Amino acid sequence: MRGALALAIAAASLAWAADLYRALGLVFLPEQFLAAVLGAGLALVFLHFPARAGASREAVPWPDLILSILGITAGSYLAWFYPELVARQFQQPADGIATAAVLYLLALEGLRRSVGNALVVILVAFTGYALVGHLVPGALQTREVELARLILYLGVDTSGMLGLVMLVAVTVVIPFVFFGQLLLHSGGSGFFNHLSLALMGRYRGGAAKISVTASALFGSISGIVVSNILATGVVTIPLMKKAGYSARQAAAIEATASTGGQLMPPVMGAVAFLMADFLQLPYRDIVIAALVPSILYYVALFIQTDLEAAKLGIRRVDEAEIPRLAGVLRTGWIFLLPFAVLIYALFWLNYEAELAALYAAATVLALGLALGYDGKRMRWRQLLQSLQQTGIASLDILMIAAAAGFIAGILQTTGLGFALTAALVDLGGGNLVALLVIAALMCIVLGMGMPTLGVYVLLAVLVAPSLVEVGFTPLAAHMFILYLGMMSFITPPVAIAAFFAASLAGAEPMRTGFTAMRFGWTAYLVPFLFVFSPSLLLQDPSWTTTAITLATAVAGVWLVSAGMTGYLVRAMGAWRRVAFVAAGLALLTPDEIAAWARWSDAAGAALGSVLVFLELRVTSPR
Repeated sequence: MRGALALAIAAASLAWAADLYRALGLVFLPEQFLAAVLGAGLALVFLHFPARAGASREAVPWPDLILSILGITAGSYLAWFYPELVARQFQQPADGIATAAVLYLLALEGLRRSVGNALVVILVAFTGYALVGHLVPGALQTREVELARLILYLGVDTSGMLGLVMLVAVTVVIPFVFFGQLLLHSGGSGFFNHLSLALMGRYRGGAAKISVTASALFGSISGIVVSNILATGVVTIPLMKKAGYSARQAAAIEATASTGGQLMPPVMGAVAFLMADFLQLPYRDIVIAALVPSILYYVALFIQTDLEAAKLGIRRVDEAEIPRLAGVLRTGWIFLLPFAVLIYALFWLNYEAELAALYAAATVLALGLALGYDGKRMRWRQLLQSLQQTGIASLDILMIAAAAGFIAGILQTTGLGFALTAALVDLGGGNLVALLVIAALMCIVLGMGMPTLGVYVLLAVLVAPSLVEVGFTPLAAHMFILYLGMMSFITPPVAIAAFFAASLAGAEPMRTGFTAMRFGWTAYLVPFLFVFSPSLLLQDPSWTTTAITLATAVAGVWLVSAGMTGYLVRAMGAWRRVAFVAAGLALLTPDEIAAWARWSDAAGAALGSVLVFLELRVTSPR
């Protein structure tokens, strides 16, 4: 039953992306399709995830089997009778209220099992507030909504459960999950690891640079932090420890590198597709805007691993463990073609994202079956496994999408969204920097314990509107919340990525989290820069301005990284470290933030040049 349901979810989404239903003469509303897929997803959640996290799943208890049948029945009922229920929505039909209530409760429990308690608590809190918010005095007072009307609205209206987030999750995200699964089953993760080893293994601190490179490559298609750590960390963490990095440093580098995969185009942890729909922008615009910040993130991490290696005296990887680049490319070149197809379909043919993902997946499948990787060709059963694992991997996405739809519906029908925006703007007191700091703290706190997709959707409806309200561009506001929300993965006390990597490395989790914060410092700072400087999002029409901004940003990142590490060509004292950080921050300050900022680049460049000259002069042979 698990295999059949997982296969059905993946196949249904892929058929929608390929427009097969219309070709077969099947005409139905998108909401009917979403309800059917959600029902299958709820059925699979209770078959796949035990009620208690970590418990074995050798057999399915009767209560879970009943919940599974209830989920697919309620989803099918809503799908079949959806047009009629919508027509009778204002009459509050009893069958519609009952179906919506069942789906709400099942989604709540499915969310707890698949994702954890954090988003469940938030959803319950919003639901409770929707019922009593009209009694709250002041700016956060909402409209009065009856329970029956609220439940029906959340379950049936397109502003609720079956809204934009569910549509993107089912029709766009799942095809990209399938693309990633095919890459894994055809040897993609092995190729990325081997390619990173061949490219970086011969340089000092090569083990850490392998981790950074492999995580960026694999994360660009996966975007799932824990999966990224599993795929690359099992190889790179032991390699880093063997080279001389401490267990804490190895885990922190891997956690930070894997977290950054959510920023890397083209997939960006599936958030790019939701962001494009939220902002009503072409997908390629989101990818272009994310390019420079993601480069700065990995440049800073790469520089710090290099300087850390020099500081600790860590050398290159043993020659015997490094594969030949020509050999890796000769056997793994097939994995470059799907990305070329994906980019060509998206940027030149202007295909929809889901159709481009199908073409890329078909390319992987054809090459995997015909050629394979490292002497091993794919088998047809691996296609079946990829489809089934796509269905399983989509469960948390479906539950998050349902929860996000419920929260969006509550904000819409009660007016709470507008009230929260006004309250956050008032809290900032008219000071843009203060508002950004408050918003950043909210992003990190709200993001703790949730997957990237859930973090972004929650912040997009709670925080982004307030930033847009005070004058920031919608694109910059949404990129801001994505970056700061993402940093919850390495920010204690709930640093999921750091804790997971620490368990693989045998390191102390909390200290690993703080070390990961130091390695990932750019993601805390860069969002404050690009909301003021559109050139960092490649939105400035002048390429000259963009080139200067990028050059000063990279130089600033290098200087700050040297100061944070405490090493350039020799160990630094406290004052020199502070001076390097100050010079780097001056270079990073956007010109648009204030009139005095126009001189900051010159001051930072002058101070940085003097500091670097003094360091090189002291260490140069006399």
